Amino acid sequence: MSESSETKIKRWKGRMKDIASLLRRGLPFALGVFAALLVILLYHFVVVQPSQLSAEDVNASVASAMASATPPPAYSAQVYQIIQPSLVLIQTEEQHRDAESGFGLGSGVVVDSFGDILTSLHVIRGASRITVTFADGTESEAQVITEMPELDLAVIQALDTPLFVVPAVLGNPGAMRVGDEAFVVGNPFGLYSSMSSGVVSGFDRVFRVPGSNVEIPGMIQFDAAANPGNSGGPLLNRYGHVIGIVTGLINPTEENFFVGIGFAVPINVAVGGMGSPPY
Repeated sequence: MSESSETKIKRWKGRMKDIASLLRRGLPFALGVFAALLVILLYHFVVVQPSQLSAEDVNASVASAMASATPPPAYSAQVYQIIQPSLVLIQTEEQHRDAESGFGLGSGVVVDSFGDILTSLHVIRGASRITVTFADGTESEAQVITEMPELDLAVIQALDTPLFVVPAVLGNPGAMRVGDEAFVVGNPFGLYSSMSSGVVSGFDRVFRVPGSNVEIPGMIQFDAAANPGNSGGPLLNRYGHVIGIVTGLINPTEENFFVGIGFAVPINVAVGGMGSPPY
């Protein structure tokens, strides 16, 4: 019985030694696991958690994204605003003996700080009275300063100009290509300050001035609508710069309406024919 007890005691001592040895070998691993758990616990409580998005936050983010994605205004709207201060309505009156007076309409554009107005010669040819209306509403009689029959152009000057004269910005027709945007702003059929848009259709065209033997070479062809009343007005590029003076249109039916082909004198040619100074 005594032997049996001693044997059991020895056996338990051996087991205890084995357990102690196992604990000594596993202690580093256990400490590592404990440290990892401690780090995770501290991170969870110490690091600031991202706040939850409310419905209002989501709606505000969507509205901001939509606002930033809104396209800029169309070029045509900007072009129209740029040329407005320089656009002029031209009205003419012709006195005929033993007949009623004749009236005409056209467009013009202010090209310098002196208030000189560039227009088509056929708009004011033969007029006994020329009246111009500026963008601010100023109305005045005008006189002819220069005629350029070889280009069907004329320069007129108002006797009473606005307090602030805004000349148009003159562009470079040589920088234009076929297919580039082109805009016409004028007074077709007396509809003040109307705009049409299209593209440049060609260069170096020859145009015969109606009712004359004058042929004008080097013209810009465009397809923006131009009708009676647009003559003398500006042809514009996408920046609102004047690249030509609208002169006429192809009129195979002898009717005064647009059929898709208009012509303009390049602005560098037009201004070059005005003389100097300041041209």
